[in-house]
Amino acid sequence: MIPYRVSHVRRLGPARLTAGLDDHRRLDLNAHYKFHDRLAGQTVDELISMAEEVDLRGRGGAAFPFARKLRAVASRARDSETVVLVNAAEGEPASLKDKTLLTRAPHLVLEGALLAASALGSREVVIAVGAGELAEASVTAAVAERGLTGLVRVAGVQERFISGEGGALVRAVNGEAGLPPGRKVRSSDSGVHGLPTLLSNTETFAQLAVLAELGPEEYAAVGTVQEPGTILLTVGGSVTTPAVVEAAPGVPLADVLTLCEAKIGDGLLLGGYHGMWMSAEDAYGAILSRRGAKEAGGELGAGIVVVLGEDTCPLGETARVANYLAAQSAGQCGPCRLGLPDLARACRRLQDGDPDGPDLVRRAAAAVKGRGACFHPDGSARFVLSALDAFADDVEEHRFHGGCGRAAKGVLPLPIEDAQDARLVVDWTRCQGHGLCAHLVPELVKLDRHGFPVFMDTGVPSWLLGEAQKAVEMCPALALRVGTK
Repeated sequence: MIPYRVSHVRRLGPARLTAGLDDHRRLDLNAHYKFHDRLAGQTVDELISMAEEVDLRGRGGAAFPFARKLRAVASRARDSETVVLVNAAEGEPASLKDKTLLTRAPHLVLEGALLAASALGSREVVIAVGAGELAEASVTAAVAERGLTGLVRVAGVQERFISGEGGALVRAVNGEAGLPPGRKVRSSDSGVHGLPTLLSNTETFAQLAVLAELGPEEYAAVGTVQEPGTILLTVGGSVTTPAVVEAAPGVPLADVLTLCEAKIGDGLLLGGYHGMWMSAEDAYGAILSRRGAKEAGGELGAGIVVVLGEDTCPLGETARVANYLAAQSAGQCGPCRLGLPDLARACRRLQDGDPDGPDLVRRAAAAVKGRGACFHPDGSARFVLSALDAFADDVEEHRFHGGCGRAAKGVLPLPIEDAQDARLVVDWTRCQGHGLCAHLVPELVKLDRHGFPVFMDTGVPSWLLGEAQKAVEMCPALALRVGTK
């Protein structure tokens, strides 16, 4: 489980999704209607027309046109019952925007989901959220406040990085393992209970409610012509004020960084762990929008901004997350099961100053790109490869000097349960400096100038446990064991 951290809410533009949150920790139903209108029902054609007029896109990262999803499910509604599924399984460790909406403004999300369900004549609305989290309790209470228990189902799912992938989420809601199915199945064809399902992200449904409340013209009064409205960002890392920021596309990214008092050093991560690193120079020159991010060499994704300060090693931060992404794979195809651990190893060698480090990273990334059963290998490769460009000077510093003199401070957040407790432990009364352990698990063990092992100050990631155990079993002096720190 990723612990929910209460974030500040900040704005660059009007308060729409975050209306009322300055005065209320959580908007119950009465408070919700102080800041938002009661919505009249809409036909499905009216909803499609509004969504098309403002080009409403999904806010989970892929930016898929919402009107196309709605039209696809509507076309099946003539012959089948339908379901509306809210993807609130925010497995991305660096994101808090959806948890903030569900925890503090749950009725706005429900309004959007109910609006779509009414237009489609859906038999059920399902809110899929991380089990045991504050967001689950908040949305459950909101459903009860509306008297919709039994009509709206809150489904607690095990939250991990890939839990928000559409196919994985549908399987989890259907009582199966929450893993990608390995083949593309459109939820609009077969989703919850095998029925055509309108599946979209938490913020997307909240945006639909705001669009229905304001109408297309007023909705598009802020933002850009291509990307009207507002967006939610999670801003964290080396900032004085971590916050969920509601901003209008078109403002400089620098304004967001200033608002949160960023202490930027080498650069920042935009778009999350399937996003891209950007140098400080590129970040300060970028415009906040999908288009602006791409023009600056980044990816807006799910609206995640993680700032790196000057005191942490960017290549070490990248290697930490590469380890995590390898451990989070579904393990159902070669690129995930074998390729992502290879990519994590290459990142560690890059951090350790291997002269061939950049080439190793590129080869490992090329081996997984475009070959996975889901997007996880592609997104992981993109994240890692972007570090080579954004931190080119650091790469050379590591290659020629064995490092940059900075440790990885753990600025990029990882879930608590993924902080590895298992460690390689040595009995120094037995160790004879054979060096075999450094050969078997070079990611964890280096040799000093006398040939004795030096253990990395890191846990043993799940994908390395087999090799670590092999090092234990093959140690000639029986000096190693896998234990806890």
